[in-house]
Amino acid sequence: MIQYRQINAHMASLKQAKRSHVSDKIVEKTLPVPVERALVKLGHDLALARRRRRLTQASMAERIQTSTATLRRLEHGDPQVAFGVVLRAFHVLGELDRLAQVLDSSVDEIGLTLMNEQVPQRVRTRRLTPDTGAM
Repeated sequence: MIQYRQINAHMASLKQAKRSHVSDKIVEKTLPVPVERALVKLGHDLALARRRRRLTQASMAERIQTSTATLRRLEHGDPQVAFGVVLRAFHVLGELDRLAQVLDSSVDEIGLTLMNEQVPQRVRTRRLTPDTGAM
């Protein structure tokens, strides 16, 4: 994780040096630390799952229809990798069904709690309003 930040800082300094005619304002998009950790962990887990299945990076990249460079970026937790590539990797590894269960509404504790807070205490029948008398 620290190496990733150092690389980003180094790349930003290179971009700034190359683009001296551009404004000095280089906006660096930073991720929240838990998100960054989750991406790095996901990448390491994907790499481990690939190696356990005895797949080379080249064969895995071919199966998920991407380049080996993109697969390497995915395995290092790069946030710029498209979500579709991640889904294809899960599919190739046979784990797509587990990913589909992540936000299943039947087990979403926070969502169910919020819905339960909005359930009325009483349910009353509606009064019937008399017709207006118009024919």
